[in-house]
Order: sequence, then C-alpha cells, then structure tokens
Amino acid sequence: MNGAGQPFAHELEGLRAHAPLRGLREIGSPQGATVELIGKTLVNFSSNDYLGLANDERLRSAATAAIEQFGIGAGSSRLICGTQSPHLALERSLAKWKGTPAALAFSSGYAAAVGTLSAIADKNDVVVLDKLSHASLIDGARLSGATIRGFPHNHLGKLESHLEWAKCELPGARTIIVTESVFSMDGDRTPLRQIVELKSRFGALLFLDESHAVGVIGEAGRGLATEENLAGAIDVQMGTLGKALGVCGGYACGSVTLIQLLINRARPFFFSTAPPPAMAAAARAAIQFLQTPEGEERRRALWQNISLLHQLLECDQRNMPASAIFPMIIGDEQQALDLSRALRDEGFLVPAICYPIVARGRARLRVSLTAAHTAEQIRALAEVMRRLQPKAASL
Repeated sequence: MNGAGQPFAHELEGLRAHAPLRGLREIGSPQGATVELIGKTLVNFSSNDYLGLANDERLRSAATAAIEQFGIGAGSSRLICGTQSPHLALERSLAKWKGTPAALAFSSGYAAAVGTLSAIADKNDVVVLDKLSHASLIDGARLSGATIRGFPHNHLGKLESHLEWAKCELPGARTIIVTESVFSMDGDRTPLRQIVELKSRFGALLFLDESHAVGVIGEAGRGLATEENLAGAIDVQMGTLGKALGVCGGYACGSVTLIQLLINRARPFFFSTAPPPAMAAAARAAIQFLQTPEGEERRRALWQNISLLHQLLECDQRNMPASAIFPMIIGDEQQALDLSRALRDEGFLVPAICYPIVARGRARLRVSLTAAHTAEQIRALAEVMRRLQPKAASL
C-alpha cells in the first residue's frame, strides 16, 4: 500500500524498533479481583482500584441518583454552564477531607497535573522534580515554560544542590519542588519530611502528587501528608479520583488563592467539558465512605493483603511494605512480556511494564493489590511467580 494509505507506518516502525508495541485489552466485566478477558476469567492484579470501589454499590447508587436528577453530560465547560451542584459538593468534600481551604476537580488526573503545574509556574520560575515523577507532572512542567531541573529518584543531596543553584543563579525566581507520595511504577514513598525541611530552608513551594497514596495511606485514606502530619506544609496537594476512589477524574487542593488561580489559568480545566455529574457524585460517595468505620476496615483489609504478599515474596524484611504496588523487576523487555503471558495462561492478569514507561533494562511486572483480593488468590499468585520466575525480585 502506498504512503497515502499508510501515512503513519514509518513512525510506527520507528517505535517498533525501540520497544515492543502495546495494544489494548478488552475487559468484558466490571473491575474487580477477577475480570473477564477475551472470554477467560483472570485474577486481576493489574488494577489501581485499591479499595475495590469501582463496582461498589454505594458509588453505583450515588451515580444513578445523580443521573436521575442531572442527566448524563454536563453540557459545557465549568466556566460556561457546566458547573452543576455535584461538582461543587465534591469539591467541598475534597477540601474538608484533605484539610485544605479549597479544592478543584478536573476531568482526569493527567489534566489536574498538567493544568495545575502549567498554571502556577511560568518562564520566570524553576521546577525541580524527581526524575521518576509521572509523565503528567513532567509534561506540566514543560508546558509551564519554567526552567526544569530533575534530581535522581529520592536523592535529597541532588535536590538540595538544585535548590542552592536556583537560589544563587535565579534569586528572583519562584522555585517549585515536585514529587509523588507513592511512585506509580516502583511503589516506594518519597522522603516527605526531609523534602519539607529543604522546602522550608530554601523558601520553595511544594507540589505533592498523592494519586497512589489517597485511600491507601493515612487516616481515612487522606494520604502521606496526613500520615506524617505535614499537610499544612504542602502548598499543592494533587491526586486522582480514578484509583482508590474508584471513579475517574483528578483534583487539586490548597489555598483559596490557588484554586482561584486554577479556575482562571488552568487550560485543561476551562477548555474541557465538565466531568459528568454522576462521576462527581460517585467520587463524593467514595470520600464519605472512607471516613466511616467500614471504610477504615476496608483500608485495613488492603494492608493485610499488602503484608501477606510482602511476606510471601520474601521481600527485604528490614523494610516495611510501602504501598499496594509491588514491582517485580525482570530487566529484559521480552522476558517480562513472556512472563506476563505465562501468568495469563495460569489465570492471572499481571501486565508487563516496558520502555518508555520505565527505563530501558528496567522492564518489570507491576503487581497491584486491592482490598477485594482473597488470601487464597494472593498465595496462588506468589506460588506461580516463584515457579515461573525465581529470579524476579521486588524492589
């Protein structure tokens, strides 16, 4: 076929030459501890639905009630006529839950990260971020036009030197430190207390992405900042509604002036149709659930599962498990893909994560635990993984 018929074939071949091409998996069932994939039931260890809320009756009821009252679509951007009562109720609940004066909901976590960072920084500022920060944070920093300095993962010494450089070389610039609470591909935590100390010493701002911490860590699942009693020192708390909260969307929490700035300057916010009101209502139901005794029990069940897998995989017993994410580092991309297929044949959905999502030579299987998994499912996974790949090692 000529070039006109395949206008992107060259680009696709270029991608294929550097990494295995990725495809989509069709799931024919609700999210849960098991899913239907191509007519086969698999135990699902790939989902970020950490608390098993994506198909929870509470959220379904809240969404259904909102559909009955407000319909399906919001009809417009938030600044035109798309701000409906469920959006504002969600934002009030987010602010109260996170202990901040105000909050703003976005259509996705990606939009929240890109929109917030590109709104609070400009060409006169400096953004210093962990090199393993999510792509959305990197993209937001780039779009801001700020000077960007990356520091090796959790390397406090290099972070300090970048802050010193910014203070000396660009004394009038605003400096923003960007990091995650829990890193999505490694499952480890940021040294938040030390970063807050550096932030205070150098007069910087701190942007904390709590996407993989909310619902999992801290009282009522409020995140790492709450667990370490540092929420008041965080200038911007960002997160997602699509992981432990079981819905979709993202948010930013902080001061009233921050939220006012985002409403007027965050392009992904005001150039996008507002999220469906039903999704806002469901997310608010998830936040309310987390603050109940039953919600806390669900979170404890998740941590029991985390501890069990930590023991079964014989992780370094000197370290406590940090999150619901267990990376099994394979290294070679084809070996990781082969192991993922072998696990699927055994009845487990554990996708391989390869370049460009992770660095070359760092291909892995990413096991995600949820509160919905049973001890039997976790034991079966650990046994099969030991049999198929004895050299796989969790970070």
